[in-house]
Amino acid sequence: MKADPAVQHRLLELAEVDAELNRIHHRRRTLPELEEIGRAERDLREKRDSLVTAQTALDDLDREIKRLETEVEQVRAREERDRKLLDSTGSSKQLEDLQHELSTLSRRQEALEDDMLEVMERREAQEANVTHAREEVATAETTLEDAQGRRDEALADLDTSEAKRDAERAAFIANLPQDLLSIYDRIRQQRGTGAGLLRGSRCGACRIELDRTALTRVREAQADEVVRCEECGAILVRTRESGQ
Repeated sequence: MKADPAVQHRLLELAEVDAELNRIHHRRRTLPELEEIGRAERDLREKRDSLVTAQTALDDLDREIKRLETEVEQVRAREERDRKLLDSTGSSKQLEDLQHELSTLSRRQEALEDDMLEVMERREAQEANVTHAREEVATAETTLEDAQGRRDEALADLDTSEAKRDAERAAFIANLPQDLLSIYDRIRQQRGTGAGLLRGSRCGACRIELDRTALTRVREAQADEVVRCEECGAILVRTRESGQ
């Protein structure tokens, strides 16, 4: 294939634009904020799970307190009923039974109130755990939002750079022969770099020196002949730096 040497030279500018686009794409995939966001998301999930566990424990204690309060009320109601019966009974046997039951109810109420006091103390400590867990969630959410904000800013900058390079590329390819551009793009898609400057005996695309036979073949080729590197396949653009 043949192409004017000046046209081939423009491939170097196109290759530089494509190299910059490749760097932008790589940067987009490897933003440090992406890894940071991943860590922040995992941390937030853990913090939220801890909050659910703490809140569940607090809810269990609230139910336990309500149960004890209900039992205390039942004991008090039973005690009030027994005292009324005590005031109205004339039977010594019934009187003795009621006094025994009142004594039992008193001990039961005391035990329930002791239990409730212990549960309420545990609830107070657990409520502090829930408050701490909520603060931890809030901190984790802030950390995630901050990382996401920095990621969005970085992506916006990359979008701007990419749009600029895309416009430059469109301007370059508009002035290149379609057959030459097709070969260049095919090589670039397969190898990563479509063209490189031959500087001395070194390919500017793969940085490998051509052996003597390959170098002789390239130097003997006509100036408008499109030649390629035997190592990486890139189009070798020849200038005065190539020793031609």
